[in-house]
Amino acid sequence: MPDLTGYSLGRYHILEQLGEGGMAVVFKAYDTRLETDVAVKVIRTENLPQSGLDKALKRFEHEAKHVAKLTHPNIVKVMDYGEHEGMPYLVMPYLPGGTLKQLINGKPIPWQEACKLLIPIAQALDYAHDQGLIHRDVKPSNILLTKRNQPMLTDFGIAKILEADETTVLTGTGVGVGTPDYMAPEQWTGKTSTLSDIYSLGVVFYEMVTGRKPYTADTPAAILLKQATEPQPY
Repeated sequence: MPDLTGYSLGRYHILEQLGEGGMAVVFKAYDTRLETDVAVKVIRTENLPQSGLDKALKRFEHEAKHVAKLTHPNIVKVMDYGEHEGMPYLVMPYLPGGTLKQLINGKPIPWQEACKLLIPIAQALDYAHDQGLIHRDVKPSNILLTKRNQPMLTDFGIAKILEADETTVLTGTGVGVGTPDYMAPEQWTGKTSTLSDIYSLGVVFYEMVTGRKPYTADTPAAILLKQATEPQPY
């Protein structure tokens, strides 16, 4: 994906890149109409086959509209969406407090603090599930923090937007239905339910109180093998 710093996506002038992952690149931008800073998440489509791009863009519009209907104090609100030269993007409030991943940083967090941070996220997931939406990619980097250290869940539906079809599983390209370290076993076969989000939240909680993930390996396949053959670590 090209560096969009200095470019404008409609009314959003890109100021700087904030982060990058396998599914999207996040930029800080200035909303010239509302005169405020926002976060623009540009979805990666370069790993998709050209034949599947149109389908992905249609799915993006469908999912963006669904996610925009979510109204919860601990879910990052989707303010707008659009497309720039075949690259779909979402617009959300800019939250300068960083991510839960940065807060953990390989160090355990007292369980009381971990519970305080994750209970609102569990409530946000429960609300979304009641609305018929599954997150599919719950992980520390998708939990943002406000200036007052309030947790905010983001990236609803991003994984589904990049699925080639309903049976897509994780591949070597990095495009799939979740992030290997946090994926529930059923997600490896392309099956996803609300329980998948709960499993992923449990992995996040484990990492918060221990400072490490329950299963780690060099490849996604090796993580799956550990899930299937090794007991859950204490």
